[in-house]
Amino acid sequence: DETHKKLSKRCGHSSYEDLLEQGFVSEAIVNYVALLGWCPEDNQEIFSLKELVEAFDYRHMSKSPAVFDVVKLRWMNSEYLKAMEEEKFFQLAKPYMEEVIGAKYDLHKIAKLIKTRIETFLEIREQIDFFEAVPEYDTALYCHKKMKTNEDSSLELLRDVLPVLEMQEDFSNDALFEALKQYAAKIEKKIGYVMWPIRTAVSGKQNTPGGATEIMDVLGKEESLVRIRAGIEKLEAR
Repeated sequence: DETHKKLSKRCGHSSYEDLLEQGFVSEAIVNYVALLGWCPEDNQEIFSLKELVEAFDYRHMSKSPAVFDVVKLRWMNSEYLKAMEEEKFFQLAKPYMEEVIGAKYDLHKIAKLIKTRIETFLEIREQIDFFEAVPEYDTALYCHKKMKTNEDSSLELLRDVLPVLEMQEDFSNDALFEALKQYAAKIEKKIGYVMWPIRTAVSGKQNTPGGATEIMDVLGKEESLVRIRAGIEKLEAR
């Protein structure tokens, strides 16, 4: 393991089946294990099983004990997820998404948002739980130095942008982004100044898979407006 001690199930080390239950895909596990104690000539790291068979050469085996690095395995698994065909990823991710939000929203859209943002399937819950309900959050979340926002400016922004979103008929990501881009130009602010308070209000989280308009696209107009109004009330009550 990472401390150079022999792997042992008794010490909590994972078996192949354990790794599958932890959200790793079998192809990534096989790929990673194949590289333990063996290094290809060109230092390539991502292989298909066919490529592994063709590239393997016992003369490149190391005499030193191999180290099982979970961090490296997580990275490799994320690379497999990013490269995975979208429908296959959706089918594998669907059970994890349904544990959190069921079929209330378009799960295909959510899958596209999380595909490049997770290392294992078990991370899906914490990535998307806010779609089901906005968590309790501190209004300090509205403060962002780079975006030049604070609680007062965010309250003013949300009050001002609410009528714009109420009038917006097309709540698709592209249409919302264009509308908010025009709004930002009108008030002579950068787009991040507009998006940060909105994203905070609709998600209640500092980090989300997707920006404000992508989230509102999934939530829909009615739910997005409900959350923005709640954000205004929260800021007013502080």
